[in-house]
Amino acid sequence: MTGSLRDIPVEQLSSEEADRELERLAEEIATHDKAYYQNDAPTVSDGDYDALRQRNQAIETRFPLLVRPDSPTQKVGAAPSSGFSKVTHTRPMLSLGNAFSREDVEEFIAGIRRFLNLANDEEIAIVAEPKIDGLSASMRYEKGRFVQGATRGDGTVGENITANLCTLSCLPDAIDDPALPDILEVRGEVYMSKQAFAELNERQTEKGAKVFANPRNAAAGSLRQLDPTITAGRPLELFVYAWGEISEEIAPTQWEALQQFKHWGMPVNPLTRRCETVDELLSYYTEVETQRADLPYDIDGIVYKVDRLDWQKRLGTVSRAPRWAIAHKFPAEKATTRLNKIDIQVGRTGALTPVAHLEPVTVGGVVVSRATLHNQDEIARKDIREGDTVVIQRAGDVIPQVVEVMLDKRLADSKPFVYPTTCPKCGSEAKREEGEAKTFCTGGLVCPAQVVERLKHFVSRNAFDLEGLGGKHIETFHEEGLINNPADIFRLAEKRGQIEGRGGWGTKSVENLISALKDKRVIDMPRFIFALGIRQVGQATAKLLAKQYLTLDHWLEEMEKAQSLGSESYEELINIDGIGQAMANDILAFLNEPHNQEAIADLRQYVTVEDFQAADTSGSPVAGKTIVFTGTLEKVSRNEAKARAEELGAKVSGSVSKKTDMVIAGPGAGSKAKKAQELGVAILTEEEWFDLIGE
Repeated sequence: MTGSLRDIPVEQLSSEEADRELERLAEEIATHDKAYYQNDAPTVSDGDYDALRQRNQAIETRFPLLVRPDSPTQKVGAAPSSGFSKVTHTRPMLSLGNAFSREDVEEFIAGIRRFLNLANDEEIAIVAEPKIDGLSASMRYEKGRFVQGATRGDGTVGENITANLCTLSCLPDAIDDPALPDILEVRGEVYMSKQAFAELNERQTEKGAKVFANPRNAAAGSLRQLDPTITAGRPLELFVYAWGEISEEIAPTQWEALQQFKHWGMPVNPLTRRCETVDELLSYYTEVETQRADLPYDIDGIVYKVDRLDWQKRLGTVSRAPRWAIAHKFPAEKATTRLNKIDIQVGRTGALTPVAHLEPVTVGGVVVSRATLHNQDEIARKDIREGDTVVIQRAGDVIPQVVEVMLDKRLADSKPFVYPTTCPKCGSEAKREEGEAKTFCTGGLVCPAQVVERLKHFVSRNAFDLEGLGGKHIETFHEEGLINNPADIFRLAEKRGQIEGRGGWGTKSVENLISALKDKRVIDMPRFIFALGIRQVGQATAKLLAKQYLTLDHWLEEMEKAQSLGSESYEELINIDGIGQAMANDILAFLNEPHNQEAIADLRQYVTVEDFQAADTSGSPVAGKTIVFTGTLEKVSRNEAKARAEELGAKVSGSVSKKTDMVIAGPGAGSKAKKAQELGVAILTEEEWFDLIGE
């Protein structure tokens, strides 16, 4: 794994760099998720983990079309371990987005107001509660009896821990109330108090057994014991805060639902509060943060949820997080250390990125040895030099970033850092174009760093997902001339004799590689497009193209026709909602390059690309239709209307063309409505749109 892109601030990332960074973040966060959710042994602190997810979210916010299927925002936790039977959640157990400042909280409220098209003076009540640092679980009741319990797992499938949850004295085995729905799935957080944690570790030490790192690990490890008698001997507790599947509604608001839970004998956090303004929320946040050290359990922030359940339903989810809830996390830590060296790394696009090598220091419970320096301007602005004593922090970035230089501790012989004018990998000239924040190697495919990074992208998890062929293998095989282009990777199956016996390549590992290559000879269309590494084409854009053109042959044919600017095929491409001229031109430039055409043709000798299979929207009156929204919608926001149209299988376009099926026009509709009239495209009012979709 390379670390160069992690050093570039989100606002300075190019689309291609953002695409690569999201790929790396997905892999790194998935690794941490596995350690946290499956092994109960996190490898980073909560602050560091939150920083990873915050950077991922910031990039996706800036580049919404680059969101990947395996993005942390598209999934929750990690796949369940093999020690328990599996439970498929009838309603996914969602993750939460994060807020770190007043501005983030204000934007959360403003986003709700925009999406729901609410007046500025309309109250948005929020239920706030401490975010317990434990293990999420769901508890299913049928006709009043507890029948099944499960971990969150990956958000869709969890582990069956029914027997273990039965040992919790705070969870009722049965509820006798005629108002209880026949099916009620409550959700909450299982935790261990600080005192119980200390006592458990004391007993573990006396027995010479495993000592837990923190209460969260202890709770997770206790709840996920294959022997329930072990769990019964551990002092676990629970707070409930939400629900999954229910056969009938239990309340009109979040607050009233929590009161109903308490009535049924379920533990609800007593610090939970209903707030009506941002000032109230932030006052509550400060109040609880002040009490944090004295609370009997660990918390790492405050969760805010829209109180009205009808609004929660309308707001829905974005990726795998609800629009109606967010976690306001507590601040990350800072540390001081020595900057020993500034190194320059080269990424797939040729971007030269500076990285600080630090004297190892502990930040938030994790030892770190590198920090981001972002780019040449950042080094100059902060006057960062080798040998400086610097303050670093982990808030908002993947690896620590340098906050400031402690000038009073600067060495007498210190010299300003001189940014390179040649590529450290190939010696080619390094240029910085006007308006660019980054300096780029001009070597192109001559530069081994760029070639290798493109090949790494091809085998990455969301492209061909070739397990057993990691970055080091790619580098070695490229250096030794075994692979220079994607098709060469599949030709490795024909070079067994040249591979076996090399360092780390025994008979078994070679067999595994050949088997993996065989398994990956069939790939779906979005993955194939993404694997090509086209500038600005991330996972979301690849899926968008596959959805529009359905087959690889059709896409390639249309892209060839679209090389003629102004042609119908070109207009169709740029009219896809989310694909503008700049992105379209990058796609066309890539596919017009003879080298790339040869590479695709060569690759297709080894792989079969499956046609795109759209979700089943049979029965939808707008499935497959191309729709344009224009003007001011009065009942819902345009974003809400677009989201609903896509759920119903429609294609939402940003402009009107011959292929547009209908235009939904609100007051103030201008050129788009006029063009629709000229082309004879059906124009519907907002009221007619809702009549059409039956809502």
